[in-house]
Amino acid sequence: MTMENCTVFTEFIFLGISSRQDVQLGLFAFFFLVYATTVIANVGMILLIKMDSRLHTPMYYFLSNLSFCDFCFSSFISPKMLADFLSEKKMIPYNVCSIQMFAFCAFGDVEIFMLAVMAYDRYVAICSPLLYTVAMSRTLCTVLVFLTYFMGLLDSAIHTSLAFRLSFCKSNIINHFFCDIPPLLALATSDTFINEIMLFILGTIIFISSIFTVFLSYIFIIATIIRMKSAEGRRKAFSTCASHLCTVAIFHGTILYMYFRPSSSYTMDTDKITSLIYTAIIPMLNPLIYSLRNKDVKGALKKTIITKLCHQ
Repeated sequence: MTMENCTVFTEFIFLGISSRQDVQLGLFAFFFLVYATTVIANVGMILLIKMDSRLHTPMYYFLSNLSFCDFCFSSFISPKMLADFLSEKKMIPYNVCSIQMFAFCAFGDVEIFMLAVMAYDRYVAICSPLLYTVAMSRTLCTVLVFLTYFMGLLDSAIHTSLAFRLSFCKSNIINHFFCDIPPLLALATSDTFINEIMLFILGTIIFISSIFTVFLSYIFIIATIIRMKSAEGRRKAFSTCASHLCTVAIFHGTILYMYFRPSSSYTMDTDKITSLIYTAIIPMLNPLIYSLRNKDVKGALKKTIITKLCHQ
């Protein structure tokens, strides 16, 4: 298609989750509650870890970064989605769409890497407890967190720059509720071969490396726990890993279903529902899982509440 025949769009239009007004009002109420819980839970987790000195350990340092990631991941998607539930025409400017895609890819990647880092941290804590303080030094923890953000931002920059070099001449209607890569590529009128190859190669490297790190770490962790003679020691070790395993299972399970299910079962409606799970539901669940299943977090929360009440 020549440039003379190419319509220049300055905005995209989302089809959204549903076109029914009565359904959209119900969805707005539900996801407003979900997003409010996400913000309160994740910001609360970050502040709690910062305020309580007992939580100033590598495990909770990584957890605070996971909460920050969940907060940002959801905040670049949910507010726009909520506004669109109340809007007749769901428009997003071209440059805002690129920012949303960049943030979505970046924080999604960071979360994948962070879960792998947290698995390694649990491996060192359980398999080499006497060397844990030395092995997981502040310098190493800072470097690991820096690398997770660097790799996430780099991967996102590649995909976003490749996506927005494409031409969109035929339509500006995105059959989704946010600027995800596949729905945008479906609109492109120029060749998307490079985009698809890079999406497959980088996505495979990131996902497989994360899964491999988590899987290998837990093989050693389980082997160490089985060798423990103390039943209390085994219970405590399993307890420290339970929250992380729940988070990994939910997040990676959703991604596996999203990208590795049979193509015959693929529909855009299914894609939207799955996207809702990892953009809205999982960021809300992660801090709740860690707070409900972690004795240290519950103890710190009780201490903070009691201290606040005593000072009133």
